[in-house]
Amino acid sequence: MQRKITIRWTLLLLALILLFALNLSLGSVSIPLPEIFKIIFDGKATHSVWTDIVWDFRMTKALTCVLAGAALAAAGLQMQTLFRNALAGPDVLGLSAGASLAVALIFMAPSGSIALFAHPHPLLVSLAASAGCIFVLIIMLWVARKLQDHVSLLIVGLMVGATTASIVSVLQYLSKAEEMRVYILWTFGSLGGLNWNEIRILSIATFIGAGLAFSQIKTLNAWLLGDQYATSLGIKVGKSRVMIILSASILTGAVTAFCGPIAFVGLAVPHLTRLVINTHNHKILIPAVLAGGAALLLFCDIVAQLPGSTYVLPINALTALIGAPVVIWIIVRNKKLRV
Repeated sequence: MQRKITIRWTLLLLALILLFALNLSLGSVSIPLPEIFKIIFDGKATHSVWTDIVWDFRMTKALTCVLAGAALAAAGLQMQTLFRNALAGPDVLGLSAGASLAVALIFMAPSGSIALFAHPHPLLVSLAASAGCIFVLIIMLWVARKLQDHVSLLIVGLMVGATTASIVSVLQYLSKAEEMRVYILWTFGSLGGLNWNEIRILSIATFIGAGLAFSQIKTLNAWLLGDQYATSLGIKVGKSRVMIILSASILTGAVTAFCGPIAFVGLAVPHLTRLVINTHNHKILIPAVLAGGAALLLFCDIVAQLPGSTYVLPINALTALIGAPVVIWIIVRNKKLRV
């Protein structure tokens, strides 16, 4: 069994490396793979313009794919385990909805006469999304301390999301067509707009969130068998729930702030990873999910670029288009969806 897991882990890492190289290689200008490795390890290529393309444009986008995919997948795994619900995802706590509401206020509030900025800077949009996530996080942490029932917490999260979505709908109704268009483009998600400073911030948030997830491995494993079993092992259920929510919130909030709401990665990747690695042990599953999420988002970005073309498809369209059939296939194959 251990040998099978090692082989599958090796194949997963090789796939991640290959997809990362392909992401740097393919685009409107195709760069041969050997040249990609020369640029990474030697710092130069046969044509100097290729080096500029890789380091100035494609490397930041590829790293964004890795960080965002890993973060959303880890957040999704924790939510599915916490709620013991196979259809739970990173947005189940309403964090993405809170970010969307904050950004909607930035883009579409002018018609409501409450706008502070006519032409918001991308950094302001990121800060607004972060503020929206933090606001919802504070609410959910407070609710988590008050409620001991996971189902009630899940319902509260869904209701928070529904409330913010309704406010966004009102803003869309009151806004002008151009304002609504800019907001809708943000909701499509984007992986190519980050600079190196923003990559650094996203990296720090991802490492903090993943570190918190690793610290809760024992709790997550115990949670698979229920609250009472976890309590019998001496686990402080209330404190652990808060830590898991905090980890998922940091991971989801950071990605939403910098890349917009990216759907389906957090839902689909944990199931795909369990299918490949064939384990429920979070000590193995969390790192596998991090690698799997990075690989899936790299693959989606490669397809979205339409290699050889100047067109780029919305990343959200690809994640749903690829993720939904996979989850359906897993349900049909296994008769039911298990955490």
